[in-house]
Amino acid sequence: MKDAGYDVAVFAGDGTGPEVVREGLKVLRALADGGPSPWHVREYAGGGQYFLARGREWEPEAEAAARSADAVLVGAVGWPGATLPNGDLAGRALVLGLREGLDLYANVRPCKLYPGVTHRISGSDREVWSPKNVDLVIVRENTEDLYTPARGRLRRGGETEVAIDTRVVTRKGTERVVRFAFELARRRARGAPEDGARRVTCVDKSNVLEGCRYFRETFDRLGATEYPEIGRDYAYVDAFTQWLLRSPEHYDVVVAPNMMGDIITDLAAVLQGGMGFASGANVGAEHAMFEPVHGSSPKHAGKNRVNPFATFFAVEQMLRWLAERHADGGLARQADRLEAAIARTLAAGTARTYDQGGTATTSDAGDRVATAIREEPR
Repeated sequence: MKDAGYDVAVFAGDGTGPEVVREGLKVLRALADGGPSPWHVREYAGGGQYFLARGREWEPEAEAAARSADAVLVGAVGWPGATLPNGDLAGRALVLGLREGLDLYANVRPCKLYPGVTHRISGSDREVWSPKNVDLVIVRENTEDLYTPARGRLRRGGETEVAIDTRVVTRKGTERVVRFAFELARRRARGAPEDGARRVTCVDKSNVLEGCRYFRETFDRLGATEYPEIGRDYAYVDAFTQWLLRSPEHYDVVVAPNMMGDIITDLAAVLQGGMGFASGANVGAEHAMFEPVHGSSPKHAGKNRVNPFATFFAVEQMLRWLAERHADGGLARQADRLEAAIARTLAAGTARTYDQGGTATTSDAGDRVATAIREEPR
């Protein structure tokens, strides 16, 4: 553990971001209730709305704080009409900019269905979609593929004639995210719900795309030579979309290139109750950023009605990453307390927001999880 505690830079961002971050910080404070806080939270402004008001996405000191912090927590970015002169989303510096600037090469999206949560697929009585069958993690490459700036348009006479997006798949980018996925499978105690086996599934389109062939070749090479005890599994991305929904219990850890991973992680979110429960960690060798991945939801902003549980899970991911990075058993126990409190609250059904058919407000959900935390043994 760091003697001085952990510095957490927080960017609430746009729309409903400040509302869910407020509740995330509420539960973080509840974990320290009655004892010294092992973290120092510093909040900074930034995002699309900030850009419209100030003409910049964030202040220089905020960028420096994000780079020097032990971890970063982001609420949401994006606001109607807030675009940069080049057409990019204003506020991207808080998410995509930090992914690139801090080299956060692995995007980690847990997909777990908790008792008391209704998933978003019709026919919720299906046994295959019960909580005991939905517990996987998707690891997405986070810095290259179609998200590199190797793109552009050919314009003549003011008209766009050609738009080009070039896919980039590198040895460095592929090797490190594949190793990350196998290491995660090593650490996961339960394995796949179907059989308890530890396996990593490579999702790609290697029957068509050269970059995916290279991705799968690298997956096979590293799996065979460095992780022979971990099972290797394969799926083309189009087939995976139906297999995931049909047989989620088969999957333990999934690894995919950036663009395909971006798509399948949001699909997986329907199995865990929707985007209101979906959190993401953006992890690099030295830095990490954590976020609810549901976006800023401008139409719901200021109404105190959106689901904050994705932010609670993002806080849990943050605590676990810090605990592992610094070999801090006390922080790991705090993460366990938070997960147990979340699970008890969800099972009780007293914090269901509108997306779950309930009437609880955003702040109601935060209050109930905070109360459950205080009831958990320290």
